[in-house]
Amino acid sequence: MQEHFEADAPNRANFVPLSPVAHLNRAARVHAKRPAVVYGQRRYDYAALADRVRRIAGGLAARGIGKGDTVSVISPNIPELFELHYAVPMVGAVLNTINFRLEAETVAYILGHADTKLVIADSTLAPLVQAAFDLMGDTRPLMLIRDAQGPNPEVEGDDFDALLDAPAFEGSGLPDDEWQALALNYTSGTSGRPKGVIYHHRGAALMAMGTVNAWQMPHYPSYMSIVPMFHCNGWCHPWMLPLVGGKMVFSRNLSPAQVFKAIAAENITHFGAAPIILQMLAESPEAPSTPYDPRIRVMTAGAPPPPAILEKTGAMGLDVMQVYGLTETYGHISQCLWQDDWNDLTPSEQAELQAHQGVAFPMVENVSVLDRNTGASVPMDGETQGEVAIRANTVMKHYYKDDEASAEAFKGGWFWSGDAAVVHPNGYMQIRDRLKDVIISGGENISSVEVEAILYRHPDVQAAAVVAKPDPKWGEVPCAYVELRDGAAPSADDIISFCRSHLAGFKTPKAVVFETLPKTATGKIKKYELRKKAGREG
Repeated sequence: MQEHFEADAPNRANFVPLSPVAHLNRAARVHAKRPAVVYGQRRYDYAALADRVRRIAGGLAARGIGKGDTVSVISPNIPELFELHYAVPMVGAVLNTINFRLEAETVAYILGHADTKLVIADSTLAPLVQAAFDLMGDTRPLMLIRDAQGPNPEVEGDDFDALLDAPAFEGSGLPDDEWQALALNYTSGTSGRPKGVIYHHRGAALMAMGTVNAWQMPHYPSYMSIVPMFHCNGWCHPWMLPLVGGKMVFSRNLSPAQVFKAIAAENITHFGAAPIILQMLAESPEAPSTPYDPRIRVMTAGAPPPPAILEKTGAMGLDVMQVYGLTETYGHISQCLWQDDWNDLTPSEQAELQAHQGVAFPMVENVSVLDRNTGASVPMDGETQGEVAIRANTVMKHYYKDDEASAEAFKGGWFWSGDAAVVHPNGYMQIRDRLKDVIISGGENISSVEVEAILYRHPDVQAAAVVAKPDPKWGEVPCAYVELRDGAAPSADDIISFCRSHLAGFKTPKAVVFETLPKTATGKIKKYELRKKAGREG
């Protein structure tokens, strides 16, 4: 019987739903014998990785996990978490990676809000999960990863490795619809309860492919797993590496000494890391005495990196490219792409330019800085601020169970980031602040990020945050909260004088408070707490 053919309709020969699961399927054939995973003495290739993933997927299916079910995983970056990035979506389920540094109350909220059907946890985190269950007044089925390279306490629970005993999952593992939910990630919750962000298969696949292009990745890179996989699924890098046959190197201990050791032992060529990690590496006594050669390609994001840190890491032999994005955009959607005419600049001048957030990522349709009231693009003068707005396949589906927040975020056919930025004459975007962090003093807009960058230049400053402090004359003025290095003891006047030598007078902090800065579980400074404190002190 002859099949009916519709010329204008897609068919199985010319339309296949995009999914990162396809990346591993291909790697199992094309890169079968290439190393895929390195974790201490554990080493296996892509053929073995694909086999483990299919057996884990089969084990999940045998336990009733299927399309649309949420599987919450709470674990450090170890091979099992990497494998679950493929095994969970292979059975049509939704992967929810939870920050293991969160307190039990927030974990309990996420498990309840996410409608979790199964929890998989590293055995060291079993007490945290149990505390979350107690707060919920409910439980979920729990499986424990008993990592031989970890502390591996004796705790009761089903063994994750039992999943490997099931018959392997058969079939492609691709979704029927590429718009199908793949992952559920939660925002940092810096201004209230964390919001659930839904990723789809199409967006994750395109982000992975775009990253290969943006990072100019060759085949067979050696990648150090530093970006937590609970943070935008490790910036989607776990879904990228199979495309180029990359090796993922893991370590439970990510101290600077261990990172430098792994770089040497495994010939690391690439890694991603937040600016705070780069600062730790640059200031570590274990840092190499000579720059890396060949230089190591590094991607940084999470907060605008201080130029002083970029200058130090550049001197170490790290080629750092800043990227910008949000949980809602699968991680990075813009990049500070290096330009040839920067080669002749001084290291300090190069670092200033590298601190810009740059231009749209490949596979991203549009990243613009707009006047939210008019919808018009701001002029490329490096001064006029607008809000970063995004159109891309790599924007979330919506916020889970929050139609009001979703509608606000998607007004006018853009995703509104909440970040204030300018555009320089070269077309490169630069984040000035979160909109709620802009300080308006006597009618002048002050970027807290700009002031913080100066503070980080001071040799005694370990970390800094600048917020608005109420002022009877100017409305509000900059107030600096400063965390000092061990043994340092500058006065507030010393810090203010240093800033005044680099900034316009109205931008200079009018008060300095020395304290250990409050931080979220992902290392971001809790500016909302500092704003409250500055308001009370005002």
